[in-house]
Amino acid sequence: MINLMRTNDAVLLSLVESLLKEAGIHFFVADQAMSLTEGSLGLLPRRLMIDDQDLEEARALLIDAGLEKELRQA
Repeated sequence: MINLMRTNDAVLLSLVESLLKEAGIHFFVADQAMSLTEGSLGLLPRRLMIDDQDLEEARALLIDAGLEKELRQA
């Protein structure tokens, strides 16, 4: 799996999850449990992981949605 993006922003993460679900791209949110244990401070970012073969499609989807600056550098 590849780290597509990392964020502390729960709203942004929810938006990206919705976009990926709608496109049929499978993903996994890593570090979600760690973020919950630190409380609501938002100090620990969550990582959005996708399968290697979905990378180009997922990146294009987020770029089209205007979220290019949120993507991890390839």
